[in-house]
Amino acid sequence: MPKPVPTVRLNKGGGARLKRGHPWGFSNELAMTAETKALAPGSVVTIEMPDGEAIGRAHLNPHSLIALRLLDRDAGAGIDAAWIAARLATALAWRERLFALPYYRVVHAEADGLPGLIVDRYGDVVVVQANTAGMERMTEAVLEAVHEVLAPAAVVLRNDGAGRKLEGLGDEVRLAAGTLPAQVTVTEGGAVFPVDALGGQKTGWFYDHRDNRAFVAALASGARVLDLYTHVGGFGVQAAVAGAASVDLIDRSAPALALAAAAAERSGVADRVTTRKADAFAALEHLAKTGDRYDVVVCDPPAFARSKKDVASAARAYRKLARLGAQVTAPGGVLLLASCSHHMDPVSFAQQNGRGLTDAGRSGRLSRSAGAGPDHPVHAHLPESAYLKAMVYALD
Repeated sequence: MPKPVPTVRLNKGGGARLKRGHPWGFSNELAMTAETKALAPGSVVTIEMPDGEAIGRAHLNPHSLIALRLLDRDAGAGIDAAWIAARLATALAWRERLFALPYYRVVHAEADGLPGLIVDRYGDVVVVQANTAGMERMTEAVLEAVHEVLAPAAVVLRNDGAGRKLEGLGDEVRLAAGTLPAQVTVTEGGAVFPVDALGGQKTGWFYDHRDNRAFVAALASGARVLDLYTHVGGFGVQAAVAGAASVDLIDRSAPALALAAAAAERSGVADRVTTRKADAFAALEHLAKTGDRYDVVVCDPPAFARSKKDVASAARAYRKLARLGAQVTAPGGVLLLASCSHHMDPVSFAQQNGRGLTDAGRSGRLSRSAGAGPDHPVHAHLPESAYLKAMVYALD
């Protein structure tokens, strides 16, 4: 017999947003009884309105600001491996309509009905990240569902996301099942990229920039390209494959640059790709002083604003990056400026970019403003979760 599912009750006025479709319930919306406080973080609970109406099931974390993460609007739903597998199969069917090759994000948390869960696919290798206490508690059920739906040769748990700390969770990275191949790879844009599934940033690759990389590559034929914060060379190597005359990749991480160089080799463009270990700001200042100019410049930094208190300093950093990037972009060239800080809203980011261009004495037009690719959907009631911004400027 399954264990009975505990019930938590919302306080007066606390369920309005949930009933309108929002997937979260905040701690101040809950009647925090001694029984509710005593429930283990990540417990599956039935949500009741103040009048006793059951409105669904959720993961509960009584110690988090986001206390409830809605799982199902059926208050009698069984939240188990079969339930996860059904959600996973729906998410997979959408990706298989979008992409011919098995390289994509399969599950993007709330938008795919699996709050706190990330699943990335690298062919026969799957990387899973649980960012909430609820998904952490259901790890075995998640792994069972992944094997049922995706049948991977290996599964890696990358439970080291920054958001886990807000849920009171520690870090854990391990091979959860199967055997990793000698090299995990991604095929994209005619290039092949080695991926460090156990030790690389995030889950080893940034699928979110797929469409932005393709856009830049389409402009790169015959161009001299500079790819800053290159990670494993996603923008630059694809630009080389698309016919760039030369590509310079710059990053502070020697291991990432080693993978970028390997990507260039495996993609047949090593003769036109160079790597350099350097701080991006320092490298740009040096290039500006020496008069070096590029036809295509990509600036895709890590998050400058990891919390609201960082927004002011992040704004200054984005403005400076826009100025320096514009200074090394040739007349008639293309400058891509990106931000993955969801605390920096699109309008503010665009304003800082515009100010940076003016600081550099450059004019031009915004030719593309985009976010993440379609394998990173956004929940209809969480527009703020659309974190990625990529703005491409054609400079005079």
